[in-house]
Amino acid sequence: MSNVSKAAMPPGAGRGAAKKALPEHFKSYKHVWVFVELERGQVHPVSWELMGAGRGLADKLKVNLAAVVIGPEGQHTRNAALEAFCYGADLAYLVSDNVLSDYRNESYTKALTELVNTYKPEILLLGATTLGRDLAGSVATTLSTGLTADCTALDVDTDGSLAATRPTFGGSLLCTIYTLNYRPQMATVRPRVMPMPERVMRDAARIIVHPLGLVEDDIVTKVLSFLPDRDAETSNLAYADVVVAGGLGLGSPENFRLVRELATLLGAEYGCSRPLVQKGWVTPDRQIGQTGKTIRPKLYIAAGISGAIQHRVGVEGADLIVAVNTDKNAPIFDFAHLAIVSDAMQLLPALTTAFRARLLPDSRARIAV
Repeated sequence: MSNVSKAAMPPGAGRGAAKKALPEHFKSYKHVWVFVELERGQVHPVSWELMGAGRGLADKLKVNLAAVVIGPEGQHTRNAALEAFCYGADLAYLVSDNVLSDYRNESYTKALTELVNTYKPEILLLGATTLGRDLAGSVATTLSTGLTADCTALDVDTDGSLAATRPTFGGSLLCTIYTLNYRPQMATVRPRVMPMPERVMRDAARIIVHPLGLVEDDIVTKVLSFLPDRDAETSNLAYADVVVAGGLGLGSPENFRLVRELATLLGAEYGCSRPLVQKGWVTPDRQIGQTGKTIRPKLYIAAGISGAIQHRVGVEGADLIVAVNTDKNAPIFDFAHLAIVSDAMQLLPALTTAFRARLLPDSRARIAV
């Protein structure tokens, strides 16, 4: 048992007496930053989703929301900074240099850590994409600060600390993590976890241009060529308006065709729960959940999926969740909008037949309108 009395603890020192006073040199860190992920002239949509979340945090803290844009010289990079104001940014930090034409960990880490050390944000948010995860881990390590990965919710605690929530213990629990004594407080959020804010046309405010001071010879990694993966058969689950998914309740990999048939008829994407990927029934790019894709469709049909926490956090942003399960006590019924206690092997063909009878051949694309 600790011999530290409550009287000796600093104010607000809850959470198992873990909180200590913020070191003096971190007290000047203010404002919320969002890293705008820009690759080959295109901004990843998760950047604008994070701008919406960052706007809420900045308003609670009564500080500014800043966009951070790193990329090659040229109009595409500057346009990304200008576009950030349409999604709520108060100012933008811009690092543009031709050595940043392709993402490389070394150059981007140098750019972002220099910005942090110079302008001192208290919160830094990045998308949990392939690029964002690589960069966030490197920057957090370089700055010797904490990083909460794959968050499902962001908030500000009563003492102003970032409260970053994410699943843990294999997706069976949700935990809220605090970076109490270090700055910046960093978090990554996966695409489609946060709603897309409304774009509002705004004039550009303040853009702070920061020089990189790095030449090509300083960078060890070289990009020899770029091969676009245009022909790969990958899913677009994250941004689909209608998704049909199946779980272990389907019984066998052969029965998964019922999910694909309904999805094809509806002009939808199809997906699955984690156990089906683990069994090799479906490819990993079709997995929905915390360890797969996060989706926010207008309609989500889940057949034979129990609804564990790790799956729930991947789908609870859907406008309408229709769950089909033989177990009336299945966890998915706790958050589904429409619960159907039925055998998916019987209901899926019935749904397919009913939709085929009602939909004209040219109306599939309009189901999500």
